[in-house]
Amino acid sequence: MTHDAETEARKDFCAEMTSKAIEERGTGTTPSTMIFKETLLAGVVEVHLDPRSDERGFFARSWCEKEFALHGLNPRLAQCNVAFNARKGTLRGIHYQDEPYPEAKLVRCTQGAIYDVAVDLRPQSATFKRWVAAVLSAENRHMLYIPEGCAHGLLTLTDNTEVFYQMSEFYHPELARGVRFDDPAFQIDWPEKIEVISERDRTCPDFEG
Repeated sequence: MTHDAETEARKDFCAEMTSKAIEERGTGTTPSTMIFKETLLAGVVEVHLDPRSDERGFFARSWCEKEFALHGLNPRLAQCNVAFNARKGTLRGIHYQDEPYPEAKLVRCTQGAIYDVAVDLRPQSATFKRWVAAVLSAENRHMLYIPEGCAHGLLTLTDNTEVFYQMSEFYHPELARGVRFDDPAFQIDWPEKIEVISERDRTCPDFEG
């Protein structure tokens, strides 16, 4: 399949899922089972569980193709990744995947806690170069959805932190890009001292845009 055909196939899939979700919502067959909270950046969304509790504990849905499409989020799932971080103060990012295969990602913290950051790199966006952050933890079970065109970074708030990512696109190492955590173009306010960072992330050039 050519790149253009593959791109159109992805768009058709997302459009089809959105249409189905809207149709089923209209018939009352798709009750909301997650809570979607918009942020200051268009398309960056906090996703919270809506647990059903009983004497055993609780049960909650953490992802649904139809619900994501219904809220205008990319429902495609291509890969899942896990990142373990041994030390508090570990910074990963700020990363994104460039055209022609940009990726959306859904991030959650399954052990420990992180300060999770999304940066808007969409030139036509009203919030271009602005950022938002959310504390994700194993305790609060919140998630952050970062759409295509936005970069993502995180800072661990505890030792032994594990992060789980759901990605809408396959990894293309030749398209991996990054912006620096302390770039003056963004002025990100990190809540803790950065203790561990890769050389690659530390030396990203200044953002030009």
